Amino acid sequence: MAEVRLTDIRKSYGSLEVIKGVNLEVRSGEFVVFVGPSGCGKSTLLRMIAGLEDISSGTLDIGGNVMNDVDPSKRGIAMVFQTYALYPHMTVRENMGFALRFAGMAKDEIETRVNAAAEILELDALMDRKPKALSGGQRQRVAIGRAIVRQPDVFLFDEPLSNLDAELRVHMRVEIARLHKELNATIVYVTHDQVEAMTLADKIVVLRGGRVEQIGAPLDLYDDPDNMFVAGFIGSPRMNFLPAKVIAHPGPGQLTVALTARPDTELTLSSQAVPKVGEAVTLGIRPEHFLPEGHGDAQLIAHVDVVEHLGNTSYVYSHTVPGEQIIIEQEERRHGERLGGKIAVGISGASSFLFDHEGRRIR
Repeated sequence: MAEVRLTDIRKSYGSLEVIKGVNLEVRSGEFVVFVGPSGCGKSTLLRMIAGLEDISSGTLDIGGNVMNDVDPSKRGIAMVFQTYALYPHMTVRENMGFALRFAGMAKDEIETRVNAAAEILELDALMDRKPKALSGGQRQRVAIGRAIVRQPDVFLFDEPLSNLDAELRVHMRVEIARLHKELNATIVYVTHDQVEAMTLADKIVVLRGGRVEQIGAPLDLYDDPDNMFVAGFIGSPRMNFLPAKVIAHPGPGQLTVALTARPDTELTLSSQAVPKVGEAVTLGIRPEHFLPEGHGDAQLIAHVDVVEHLGNTSYVYSHTVPGEQIIIEQEERRHGERLGGKIAVGISGASSFLFDHEGRRIR
């Protein structure tokens, strides 16, 4: 396996710059996920690593060698696409071994590699079938197997689970995670699904508008986001954002805020950077951090809109004032909320987040 290093990587189409100075180090054997909304540049960045897009400026290094102008076939990478891209007239065995045959590899070596990949991916019973006789998940495993037999330095995955139904996506996430551990492979993976990112990645790269917003381990991004974009993108359901205003500095390193929609709801938080009194801020609260009525540092009254019961967990969608919604996740099944009724919850300053008027984290 090889390291991948991106140094001030940029991509422009004429005067339009779509990748704006990305710096990233992927260690050997690491599973790195690019995540972000549609159009953020994650697939373009992956294609630049693969050699399918030219690099306008900056340096791409794979395994200690500069790869900016190296042919894709000589970069030591193998790519798995969103579409399976299997040859419909070939069997599974033939699809998996095609690239090796095209490269002139000996027949015995091809057979050894294909059989080894089939065993890893549990494709042994499907080797003589053609793609039309396979399910979506099976086709994706064949596409992954086609990459494995090449024994690349780096695996690249471009939204490989997007075409699968929900149950198959869960199954394939487990398969890909197992594959990574078994092969100790260096993997760069693109997805718009933050659940995939959280469950698969050693390290997540959050992109927006061609820039890196934050890089870190999944739980580090979840527990300590740098800004509102990362805080809202990482986590499902997303973090609640409630407009507020600084009303006092009760002590050193402390500030008290009042919710704009509910001025009677005041909350004191600890912060090294203390905004001025009167400054507009945003209070961030994750759904699971709401507390039962009577607990916490402040109480919030809201009106229930929708209750989603998901077995042992329920989500309560409610609003403090019309047009403003919050999401409350309960740790256990609840039955008492009624649509249109009121709900009271507690808020803790220790588990709340604060952001300035530009969306930057106030720590």
